Amino acid sequence: MKLFTFISLMLLGFAQFNLAQNEETPRANVMSSVWGLTGEAGLTFGATDYTKSKMSTIGKASLEYYFPSTGKGNFGLRIFGSTGFIAGKGVSPWLQPTQEFSTKIDMYGGGALYTVSLGDAIYPWVGLGVANMWFYPKDANGNVLPNYTAQIYRKFMLVYVGDAGLRIMVAKNVSVNIAGGIVMGTKDWLDDVQSGSNKDMLYTATAGLSYYFGRAQDRDRDGVPDAYDACPETPIGIQVDEFGCPADTDGDGVPDYMDKCADTPKEVLVDATGCPLDADGDGVIDKLDKCDNTPAGVKVDAAGCPLDSDGDGVPDYLDKCSNTPAKATVGTDGCPLDGDGDGVPDYLDKCPNTAKGVQVDSAGCPSKKETVVIVKQGELETLILSGDTNFEFNKSKLLPNAYTVLEGIISTMQEHPKYKWEVGGYTDGIGSVSYNKKLSRQRAQAIVDYLVRKGVKRNNLKIVGYGKDNPIATNETLEGRSMNRRVEIKLLSKDIK
Repeated sequence: MKLFTFISLMLLGFAQFNLAQNEETPRANVMSSVWGLTGEAGLTFGATDYTKSKMSTIGKASLEYYFPSTGKGNFGLRIFGSTGFIAGKGVSPWLQPTQEFSTKIDMYGGGALYTVSLGDAIYPWVGLGVANMWFYPKDANGNVLPNYTAQIYRKFMLVYVGDAGLRIMVAKNVSVNIAGGIVMGTKDWLDDVQSGSNKDMLYTATAGLSYYFGRAQDRDRDGVPDAYDACPETPIGIQVDEFGCPADTDGDGVPDYMDKCADTPKEVLVDATGCPLDADGDGVIDKLDKCDNTPAGVKVDAAGCPLDSDGDGVPDYLDKCSNTPAKATVGTDGCPLDGDGDGVPDYLDKCPNTAKGVQVDSAGCPSKKETVVIVKQGELETLILSGDTNFEFNKSKLLPNAYTVLEGIISTMQEHPKYKWEVGGYTDGIGSVSYNKKLSRQRAQAIVDYLVRKGVKRNNLKIVGYGKDNPIATNETLEGRSMNRRVEIKLLSKDIK
């Protein structure tokens, strides 16, 4: 059992060595898929009931087959036979009259062996097997010993064989071998004496030659015979899979020896070097890139999208206003929107509906006392009169200030008698809808009456009382309500005849 334990541990160690080495690029294993015919000769050293052992000789022959392998190690099977002698001397209490014996032995058996490649030429191995041994104990003069003559025991027994050695390839099909082994008997009669609890055994040391044949052709020396090799032109020294094709650990279709990105996640598309595709070249692979058409040279975030430092939805490379405050609504250029075009962005504009051309303050609201005049192409087209400075409080009667303000638009109306105009009155948000509609229309009517008295055709003027509608400022403040109380005169058409 000690022998079996020892040999099993050696086999396990060799197998572990092979697994570890298979993680690296293998060298060609010339012991793969071959038959071997081995002849060896050497010495024996017995362990019997005699006090001293003498060296004797032994000759061995075996036929082996080594299984296919793409790694450094491979298993094999063998059948073997040997013939030789085991000898000993010394006084034995059970033996009379001789003090020396020499037993001829013949063995035939089989077993398994494991070989490891340490390069192209060096192949250490271990083996384990069983055999049947025939033995013929005699004395030093060749006389048959007493117990053998008396037929007290059978002249054969089962033995267990363990050995290890080294094969050195000296040619493509030839190796020089050295080996050592142990043969453990199941009986104690090799010396014609049975004494104690230990069985007879012997040690061997041999040297010889092996000839290998039947090896399948393997042109690329990857350990996979050409007949089974799906990739028979693999460069020498490249690790291959069971089909003889270059290993592709990450399964991306690019063999490891060409793969510059050997740990690519599954299902990620790669280029010819095995690295994940990055179509827009922004440094973020396509599988993770949420913006896969980023222009070249544009800085991106971890998702592959152009940076947007101010978070306004317009990437920095397009953003002309890159420091827009949070929550400000912007246009396609990244600048804050200015819906009424008064120069004050909407997010700061407290009067977002200011008429075009109106002069405004920093809050985007028209000046409280300002009369707004809009001139286009040299002609006055819109006039906005403040209700607070041009009408009596809460009434429709014009104040003298209004007459001066109206002079400019009266000139335009008289020069263009076919132009059509709208005179619209507006109020703040205080009071009922009906009251404000009435007051706003009365103020518009007062303006129209004055324009007619100045020679403007009545049918060119349209009167509208908007009341609370269309505020240009908030009704929550005094200033805002003051700006909402107004009359707007604006050109409707130049073409109506």
